[in-house]
Amino acid sequence: MTLSRSLGIAVLSLAILGAAPAIAQERVVPSSLNQLRLSYAPIVQHVQPAVVNVYAAKVVQNRNPFLDDPIFRRFFGVPGGQQEQMQRSLGSGVLVDSSGLVVTNNHVIEGADQVKVSLADKREFEAEIVLKDSRTDLAVLRIKGSHEKFPTLDLANSDELQVGDVVLAVGNPFGVGQTVTHGIVSALARTQVGITDYQFFIQTDAAINPGNSGGALTDMSGKLVGLNTAIFSRSGGSQGIGFAIPANMVRVVVASAKSGGKAVRRPWLGARLQAVTPEIAETLGIARPSGALVANVTPGSPAARAGFKLSDLVVSIDGQTVEDPNAFDYRFATRPLGGTAQIDVMRAGKTVRLSVPLEVAPDTGRDEIELKSRSPFQGARVANISPALADELRLDSNVEGVVMIDVPESALASNVGFQKGDIITGVNGKAITKTSDLERATSEQARLWRITLIRAGQRINVTLGG
Repeated sequence: MTLSRSLGIAVLSLAILGAAPAIAQERVVPSSLNQLRLSYAPIVQHVQPAVVNVYAAKVVQNRNPFLDDPIFRRFFGVPGGQQEQMQRSLGSGVLVDSSGLVVTNNHVIEGADQVKVSLADKREFEAEIVLKDSRTDLAVLRIKGSHEKFPTLDLANSDELQVGDVVLAVGNPFGVGQTVTHGIVSALARTQVGITDYQFFIQTDAAINPGNSGGALTDMSGKLVGLNTAIFSRSGGSQGIGFAIPANMVRVVVASAKSGGKAVRRPWLGARLQAVTPEIAETLGIARPSGALVANVTPGSPAARAGFKLSDLVVSIDGQTVEDPNAFDYRFATRPLGGTAQIDVMRAGKTVRLSVPLEVAPDTGRDEIELKSRSPFQGARVANISPALADELRLDSNVEGVVMIDVPESALASNVGFQKGDIITGVNGKAITKTSDLERATSEQARLWRITLIRAGQRINVTLGG
């Protein structure tokens, strides 16, 4: 083949490639004035009245170290001690019940002494916190002092969302007032975000900024598909990666609030699942690392009664594929209580279907106490490990010990280094199996404290001075 012939073929190929977009991208002139007026305005007009601004305030102690110096105080003529300061936060929320129930993010109102809700029509109301759920980063408020029927948004089935669907984000970014942005669903089932216990988020490129937290993410029918929760940003502003909690999870939390509960009621499996690594996948003889491997089964739990076995590979729940433990946790947590879930597992190369009852974890025998005796544990709140507490804190319910459920920053236990979720199993050579054991051990004076604890599955031995 000659050089001129080769160049001729190349030029022809380029001409064909260059012509392809013009053929595929057909331009159409609008045939009517109505086509020029296509707009999201009707959807926005339906959604906006149900989206509110949430203002939270709490009193914090602002301690200035210079005020502890009597010479400084005398010289400058200022009083000593701590000064109180009002700390405020701003977010958004969505009315989900005409009686005045508002769902928002837990981090918006966390620690608040006062909460106010501002409607789209500028009216402002005091609100009370009905329910908080740190595991999902959701909270439910109730508007006080009004008997009117408020506009609401219906919750969509977020499992029906598809990548590429158009969505609207409504909230109060940067406190500038109610704002609407639009975009598409850019990803589903995001599980490596690190915001809540239930890692399963809708990702969108609709502009979401600080202040949007708790606002609505809606579909083109005006239904709530998600609650805007977080952004990925290097600058603090929107960079086209926002995350929303799916409406199906919001539905579970709202249902618990409507029933009068102070905590979210969700199904308990009673089995610990772990991710499938490439090495585990090779050992199991599966093509790719997917599913959730059963690593532990609590005796007497729903999983045990259903027939779960160690090394079972969970692959689906009620016909929905399970890619990893986070996906399973979300799917299982959004199942309604009282029925059963059909879970498929791979066992010895065969698929086995197990019927798991959907019931809450028993929460008896916690015996919560605050440790007040002078010891490294002073100020901490501890409890016996009930199945419900083990599920809430992601603990191995088979471990014997006492778990720390609250370690206030002002407590001596916090200064020493104890953390929420630490399991105390031994103090000064004595086994700790219940709260009364720990209370008795801390009431005894000691110059040295030899403590055995479990943190994040690791057993740690520490020695502290008395």
